[in-house]
Amino acid sequence: MNKYYRLFRYDLPLFLVQGLCSVLPDNVVFLRLRGFLIGLFLGSCGQDFRCGRRVVFYNPANIHLGDHVYIAYGCWLNGGATITIQDEVLFGPYCVLAPSNHTRVGHSFRYGPPKSGPIIIGKGSWLGAQVVILRNVTIGSGSVVGANTTVKEDVPDNVVYGNPSTATVLKTLDSKPLKD
Repeated sequence: MNKYYRLFRYDLPLFLVQGLCSVLPDNVVFLRLRGFLIGLFLGSCGQDFRCGRRVVFYNPANIHLGDHVYIAYGCWLNGGATITIQDEVLFGPYCVLAPSNHTRVGHSFRYGPPKSGPIIIGKGSWLGAQVVILRNVTIGSGSVVGANTTVKEDVPDNVVYGNPSTATVLKTLDSKPLKD
């Protein structure tokens, strides 16, 4: 897609709508109004979309929503690859959908090309507060993802999914000094 077309068709109008709606409180009337206006600038959007304040849509042309979706305050959806959210999905506050990951080149993540893959959230699912969904993940229909969970693999239908373990070092990176 032409970057200028995307900028003027999706990005700038969405930014203006969100700026104007940011002063409105999060109640049913304004959640619906905000959702209706934002839905005009997404790749596709079903009926009765409700959206809280301070939600960020990066590259909204790649974000597709079904009917009766609710996205709570402060969520971040990165449309670096396709995000498909089916009908009746609920997002808790501060969820992150990141279908693109940085790669490492020359001991730096700054200029590595991104690796991207789609994210699909199944019908009737609920993502708790501060859930992170990474690339190439499908959340099954009717599933719950517990608060503060990072999802990097598919979640089956109709399960409660969470990560109760504590943080640990997963891998040691190469410790050679960076070259100028």
